[in-house]
Amino acid sequence: MKYENAGDIIPEKLLKEIQKYAAGKLLYIPTGEEKRAWGEMSGYRDQLQRRNRMIRNKYAKGMTVSELADEYFLSLDSMKKIIYSKKNDRQLTYAPTVQSAVKFAEIGMLEEWIQCYQLFSRKAAPHSHDWLQEEHIYFGVVKFPLRLIQLDGIESGKDCVNEADELSSALLPLLIQYEDGKFHCVEQKEMLTSLKQRKVNAYPTVVALKGTSDYKRFMKHYGNVLLFIKDE
Repeated sequence: MKYENAGDIIPEKLLKEIQKYAAGKLLYIPTGEEKRAWGEMSGYRDQLQRRNRMIRNKYAKGMTVSELADEYFLSLDSMKKIIYSKKNDRQLTYAPTVQSAVKFAEIGMLEEWIQCYQLFSRKAAPHSHDWLQEEHIYFGVVKFPLRLIQLDGIESGKDCVNEADELSSALLPLLIQYEDGKFHCVEQKEMLTSLKQRKVNAYPTVVALKGTSDYKRFMKHYGNVLLFIKDE
C-alpha cells in the first residue's frame, strides 16, 4: 500500500484535529463501506443457506441423516449440525400448498420448492415425459388467467369435481409450461378440468420457462402484467 502525506489530502483544519490525537502515528482509515459477512461477496454463503434449507426439508419429509450425508458427501456430525442447528433464520418447511410456494418464492427459492414438490408430492402419470427434470426458469407464484392455457387433453365435459379434487385444487398451485408462445398444462390436467368446471377465472400458478427465447417473449408480454401472490 502506498503511503500518502496527510497534509496533501486532508483539509488543514481537520488535519490539526487529527494531530491532537494521533500526531506521528501510522493510521489506517477505512473506506466507510458496510462490512460484509463471510461469503457474501462470492455468493457462497447464500448457496450454503439454500443447500441447508433443502437438507432440513428433506429430513422433515422422512429422509434419514445417513441418506442425506451420502447424498451431500458430508459426515454424519456435519449433517446433524445442519439439521439440528438453532440458528436457522428464515427457516422454511416445504408443504404442497400455495402458501408454502409463495414463502419460498419471496426469498428467491421457488426452484427449491419445485424440487421438494418433485421429491415428496408429485404423482406423475406412468411413462409420462418428466418435464420437470429439465432445466427451467420458474416465474411465480402469480394469479394466472386460466383462459390462456391450451385445452389439449383437458376433458371439459367430464364430471370430476369431487371432495378430493376441491381439496387438491385449493391447496396446490398449478404448474404450467410456456413454450413457443403458448401455455400448456403438462400435468395436473384433472385439477385444471376441475377449476374450469367451477368457472374459476384465475388461480395461483407457477410458470416454467424453457430457453432464452421463451423467457424474453414471456417477459415482454406477461412479465409486468401478472400479479404476484404475497404471503399474508
